[in-house]
Amino acid sequence: MTTAFMEKIDINQPTTRPPLLAVTPGEPAGIGPDIILASLGKSLPADLLVVADPELMRQRAIALGLNIDINNWLETHTVSSTALNIVPVQLAHQTIPGQMHKANSPYVLATLETAVGLCEAGICQGMVTGPINKAIINDAGIAFTGHTEWLAKRLGVSQVVMMLATTGLRVALATTHLPLRAVADAINVADLTRTLIILDSELRQRFHLPTPRILVCGLNPHAGEGGHLGTEEIDIIIPTIQALQQQGLNLTGPTPADTAFTPAMLSQFDAVLAMYHDQGLPVLKHKGFGDAVNITLGLPIIRTSVDHGTALDLAGSGKADPASLFTAIHYAAEMALPTSCEE
Repeated sequence: MTTAFMEKIDINQPTTRPPLLAVTPGEPAGIGPDIILASLGKSLPADLLVVADPELMRQRAIALGLNIDINNWLETHTVSSTALNIVPVQLAHQTIPGQMHKANSPYVLATLETAVGLCEAGICQGMVTGPINKAIINDAGIAFTGHTEWLAKRLGVSQVVMMLATTGLRVALATTHLPLRAVADAINVADLTRTLIILDSELRQRFHLPTPRILVCGLNPHAGEGGHLGTEEIDIIIPTIQALQQQGLNLTGPTPADTAFTPAMLSQFDAVLAMYHDQGLPVLKHKGFGDAVNITLGLPIIRTSVDHGTALDLAGSGKADPASLFTAIHYAAEMALPTSCEE
């Protein structure tokens, strides 16, 4: 958060209850603004501060046939129950729904920076992020692999864990946005140990599970089949699990992924650790797409996100489904409360 911005806010103001969450729309040409506008008038467990260009939100509301009032929170320092509460960040280029412009890539990152600053200052108790397009950000000459990695670097955290959750299933990832050929080389004892410790700790702290039951997937088919289909299980995954079991973590595995995601197996565990992105997330999205949430574990702040992309073809059409955003808001609000408990 910039110095000029910090000068406009009172970091000593009392914390708002219900929780106050900073919300970023993501790619301005996508459905992020649409689904945020859909939150107006809805019964949600948190108050929202939308970090966005007010004119973008006003124009998108017009496209959707909505009549909205905008409350500039920087000027009022109050949260309205009827208006769209905005912390303004200005776009660099006029936006047309469905048509991305790389000149707005710095704007997308500026909204993230502002939202993080609101959390660091104690103004907001968490942040919820809308969908972005990583390619357009990279096309603008900005190295960007995703929200998860950007937040880790911004907040000075050496390692975080990406976890998606829906009703009855939580899937965390040992590796995130890597080409498949790079996954095996990224699995090592140090990183896997840290990932499991973060996952266990956050399930205890954020979800109030006293002894989280974690099922660990193998990397290879049939979990390596005794070394005949790869040795990562023997050399890395099994020793890591055994060492952490000795420290009191309730871990099971490595289990073949085609066995791990059966209903009977899942009913025995609180979370599954998949070794790579497309090992675990297709199952979760099949089970709960549109009603799932992306959670970054291991950060000093709470961050949740929608589980879908920018859907450029739906932007401004009124057909975007806000369910995932509402789920992300609910999770962030529950995680922000000391007595929260995930059902």
